[in-house]
Amino acid sequence: MNSVETKLESLKVEIESELPGDIAVSDVSYEGPELVVYTRTPKEFASNGDLVRRLASKLRKRITVRPDPDVLSGPAEAEEEIRTVVPDEAEIAGLDFHADTGEVVIEAAKPGMVIGRGGSTLREITKRVGWTPEVVRTPPIESSTVSNVRNFLKQEREERRQILERVGRQIHREEMADDQWVRISTLGCCREVGRAAFVLSTAETRILIDCGDKPGAEGEVPYLQVPEALGSGANSIDAVVLTHAHLDHSALVPLLFKYGYDGPIYCTEPTRDLMGLLSLDYLDVATKEGRTPPYDSEMVRETIKHTVPLEYGDVTDIAPDVKLTLHNAGHILGSAVSHFHIGDGLYNVAFSGDIHYEDTRLFNGAVNDFPRVETLVLESTYGGSNDYQTDQEDSERKLKDVIRRTHDRGGTVLIPAFAVGRSQEIMLVLEEAMRSGDIPQMPVHLDGMIWEATAIHSTYPEYLRDDLRERIFHDDENPFLAEQFNHIDGGEDERREVADSGPSIVLSTSGMMTGGPIMSWLRHIGPDPVSRLVFVGYQAQGTLGRRIQNGRDEVPIGDRNGRGRSETLSLEMDVETVDGFSGHADRQGLENFVRTMNPRPEKVLCVHGDERSVQDLSSALYHEFNMRTFAPRNLETFRFE
Repeated sequence: MNSVETKLESLKVEIESELPGDIAVSDVSYEGPELVVYTRTPKEFASNGDLVRRLASKLRKRITVRPDPDVLSGPAEAEEEIRTVVPDEAEIAGLDFHADTGEVVIEAAKPGMVIGRGGSTLREITKRVGWTPEVVRTPPIESSTVSNVRNFLKQEREERRQILERVGRQIHREEMADDQWVRISTLGCCREVGRAAFVLSTAETRILIDCGDKPGAEGEVPYLQVPEALGSGANSIDAVVLTHAHLDHSALVPLLFKYGYDGPIYCTEPTRDLMGLLSLDYLDVATKEGRTPPYDSEMVRETIKHTVPLEYGDVTDIAPDVKLTLHNAGHILGSAVSHFHIGDGLYNVAFSGDIHYEDTRLFNGAVNDFPRVETLVLESTYGGSNDYQTDQEDSERKLKDVIRRTHDRGGTVLIPAFAVGRSQEIMLVLEEAMRSGDIPQMPVHLDGMIWEATAIHSTYPEYLRDDLRERIFHDDENPFLAEQFNHIDGGEDERREVADSGPSIVLSTSGMMTGGPIMSWLRHIGPDPVSRLVFVGYQAQGTLGRRIQNGRDEVPIGDRNGRGRSETLSLEMDVETVDGFSGHADRQGLENFVRTMNPRPEKVLCVHGDERSVQDLSSALYHEFNMRTFAPRNLETFRFE
């Protein structure tokens, strides 16, 4: 019997010793970070409401209880009973029974009513029918991404279980190393924005945090080939942690599977779905632009299959010597500050990913409340000494003024926007402004992936601000369903018709004008002197958006006539920048994030910013807080302990 089997047998004995005599345990196993307890008495288990919580606390494990298949009610009988227990107001859309695991997936418009206070309704379901209920939300806006991911995971359920069992055994293996140390190696996004990638190493474990591309710089990828990463084999990496779905952090995660990686990806559930959406679009754009994609769609499916979703605040074992906790980063849907607790109190490291410290219309501000953090890896996108963003109210006031002036002269406002995050923020501003009469009623056209990304936001309202979440729960108040929003799905003909049809607002990807439908809108609206191009998000060095922002008015727009060369367009439209809508904290926000940490970290690595920004922020934090700070270059390694 190997060490994992011995540990499981010991856990089974310990669990049995804690249970009342009428509850039987038939087996225990690991699935990823969870301990799964199989029982022939699920109804009795459910009758003891605090039992699972007490076991989880005592064993310091995440525990799932599943019934043995031969003690379950039949699916037809169980469905009838479940619909009796759950209030009609929950609006159950469907039930999916999985006899192999004894689970029933309940899809409902209002999951909270299926769960009940403190999980009371879930326990009642198990008491009545034996099945273990799992609840998912019916998207208020139909989402092909959410539907496809759920169907795919359903089809791959058996293989996914095998993957999770293998991962669980890796996590709970015996520690083999005698030494204790912690290292961080920088594989990208140092003194630059994009291609985020770091390796967190211990004597026992190697974890890759993010794996993104670099906007506007084809071919510049993280240094994955070095020995600290994949140089000694793809499976020398024990786990991947994804802070959020933006491509400069996630685009190349599927590439790992092409190289032979076969381990887990840890992230939030919305990050998983958004990563799938953005990765497939990434491949599509590359193909349309005549570039060879770095991987194919099968690798995206492998990534989704290997994803282990975590909720904010859950402390999760991801290796024998590492616990991971994800916290809200306030940046985009599902974005996470990733906190690593290493060893038995040996060391603590937090990776900020991208953060927004203050509350926005979409999200609560980033969490920085950790029991301990010795080293913080901090984004510095707006870390420069003059990088102070406009107050949000002032930004909204300026945007509304630009829209009113453009509308009054009969023009179109064209806003290049990231599909995820900034688009939904702008949609909320526009919906409220039209509802209150601050700007005239006019169509708001959403192009690219914006509508699909918005549908994903509405699927996961628990990740949004409280007041917005409550509005989404009521269809007649859901701001994303406002009648002025029009999803562009008719391609070039519809764009031409919109451009010729009078004042309107167009939100289109890509946000940095590196391709996508925004190029088509430039052709249609760019020569119009009464229209305006309005930047509301960060424009990275090397992107077309940055060049236009800096005054360039002759822009390449691609090979429209199929002659094999780019055409040049003269921009006649006005160009304006409205700061304050970025998903990133500005200089003040970054300083406040560190200032209000208690205790503060001993060391800060300033990353994900151009050279001036990281050096300015590193110097400021050193002088203000008397801490050791660094502005690392790519391919540096820092050893702690």
